[in-house]
Amino acid sequence: MTDRDRKPPFRRGGRPFDKGRSGGRPAWRAREGVGDGPVILYGWHTVTMALANPQRRIRKLLLTENAARRLSEENIETRVAPEVVRPNEIDRLLSADAVHQGLYAEADPLPSPDLSTLAPEGLVLVLDQITDPHNVGAILRSAAAFAVKAIVTTARHSPEATGVLAKAASGALELVPQVTVQNLARALTALNERGFLTVGLDSEGSEDLSTIELREPLALVLGAEGKGLRQLTRETCRAVARLDLPGEIKSLNVSNAAVLALYIGASRLGLMK
Repeated sequence: MTDRDRKPPFRRGGRPFDKGRSGGRPAWRAREGVGDGPVILYGWHTVTMALANPQRRIRKLLLTENAARRLSEENIETRVAPEVVRPNEIDRLLSADAVHQGLYAEADPLPSPDLSTLAPEGLVLVLDQITDPHNVGAILRSAAAFAVKAIVTTARHSPEATGVLAKAASGALELVPQVTVQNLARALTALNERGFLTVGLDSEGSEDLSTIELREPLALVLGAEGKGLRQLTRETCRAVARLDLPGEIKSLNVSNAAVLALYIGASRLGLMK
């Protein structure tokens, strides 16, 4: 392996992290509720976005020859000396159905902003004990697409930002800050006090989300599939709304509901320009 293969020049810079996009990152603190082990990242978008994030500390990087060649061709800096391995060596580190595309990394967890540092602007998502990593990863990906300022989750009853979740997020972990709180009701109260309009999404909501008056800053609160929002969460939200659908099926997977709610919210707030 040549020196060029080991350390291809870095051209992607930190464009997704430019301060001009969101007014600058909030103050950082260590993330609560994260295990002691490293974050596992695999797949092209997941790993390359991590490599482009100066906030992400990469501990170990495994690449297949094809992946190393592609990184070099696209001038993506690895930041650490990678180990070039056969695909089956990465296969052994992951589950049987994992699609790694020849890239595997171990990294430190990202720091998390404190809730009090979030700027009262734009859209925020709040997740009430959504535990499926595929769903949370998909929600993160949609959040990045709609320029969500942060996602608020609880330290318990939430999947760690690693492995399957990171792959489903397809790089969005590096773009959307995750705020971890100990008590969701207290966090919602804090958002209310800071001027956020907190709107819980529930099939039993009294009004359709597309008809109620929305304003910035807006926090959309999503509950787990089946259980929905917990009672205290519902009571703490300023409003509880439903998503009216024209078809025979009236409910959506929570990650699909998130996309629809984000589109409605962003459209009503004039953020789709």
